[in-house]
Amino acid sequence: MPTYTDMTRCDGCGQCVDICPSDIMHIDPVYRRSYNIEPNFCWECYSCVKACPQHAIDVRGYADFAPLGHKVRVIREAEKGSIFWRIKYRDGRVKEFTFPIRTTPWGSIKAPCDYEAPRPEELETLLLAHEPAALKVEALATLPPAEKKQV
Repeated sequence: MPTYTDMTRCDGCGQCVDICPSDIMHIDPVYRRSYNIEPNFCWECYSCVKACPQHAIDVRGYADFAPLGHKVRVIREAEKGSIFWRIKYRDGRVKEFTFPIRTTPWGSIKAPCDYEAPRPEELETLLLAHEPAALKVEALATLPPAEKKQV
C-alpha cells in the first residue's frame, strides 16, 4: 500500500524525506509539504509513517485488502512503541490492528567497515559474518545429520 501525505497535517519537517530508502518522499518547494513523487516505486516499508511526528502520512489500500470506499489510517504511537492501523469500510465496519515498531534507532547500525575482517578459515563455514555472536546466542540451532536410507 503506497503512502501519501495529508497536506493539512504535514508541517514540512522533512523527517519522511530523510528516512525514505527509495528516495520518493520530497518537500514541495512552494507549499513546503511532503509528497510521494512516485507511488509505484514505494517499497511499502512505512519508515515515513513511523517517522512522521504529525501523523500526516497515510496509505492507499489495495482492493483485495480494503475495497473501494475505504479509509486506511496509520498512527505511530512512539510512547507505546507501536503502529496502529484503522481501516474503515464503506459499510461502516471498522477493523483495527496494532503492531510493534521494530525499526532500529537512527545510527545504531554499524557500518561494514566498523567490523573486523573475517579470517580465511571463517570463509569456509556456512555461518554468516559474526554469527552467532551478533545474534546474541551461543550457537545456532542445527538439524541432526540425515540418516542414510536403505533402498
